[in-house]
Amino acid sequence: MVVEKPSGLLSVPAKPPCSPDCVETRLRGEFPEVLLVHRLDFETSGVMVFARTRLAQRHLNWQFQRREVDKTYLARVLGRVKAVEGRIEMPLTCDWPNRPRQKVCYREGRPALTDWRVADRANDVTRMVLHPLTGRSHQIRVHLAAIGHPILGDPCYGSPAAVAAADRLQLHAAGIAFRHPDGGARVSFLSQPPF
Repeated sequence: MVVEKPSGLLSVPAKPPCSPDCVETRLRGEFPEVLLVHRLDFETSGVMVFARTRLAQRHLNWQFQRREVDKTYLARVLGRVKAVEGRIEMPLTCDWPNRPRQKVCYREGRPALTDWRVADRANDVTRMVLHPLTGRSHQIRVHLAAIGHPILGDPCYGSPAAVAAADRLQLHAAGIAFRHPDGGARVSFLSQPPF
């Protein structure tokens, strides 16, 4: 099952006493068998995949673990990114005193790779197409902030100017491609960004 998650909605239920409202709970109301495959951050919008059987969930999880799932994100970042394309290779780990924040750490971090290219530039904003090759928490957000181009509207990693530049996080899961668990055909799904 492929769905579009809006910004401002959790992927999975939060720990009590927070609201249990989330994509997974809403889907379970109509499809009780639905099973989580991956997550998007609360502030991130875009395409998500859920399984409807345990076998499908195992197959999809296996593809994520082997990095066989192609993910495409769109982001608007502060500043004019000079290069046309590149790769960010910075290991990430949890910033324990400031959880759930993550941080770049070359000593204890786990490998994290993000390929990117510039889609367009306007004034002091760059629109980027990003392909995370690993799936670390907040990976794209931390990587872009670390290279000096925080995502507009990012309340966690953005500079004051980046936070003030948008009323929401300008990060959208625009596409996902994988092998269908039933038959193995390559399938892809796209979602237009709301910004």
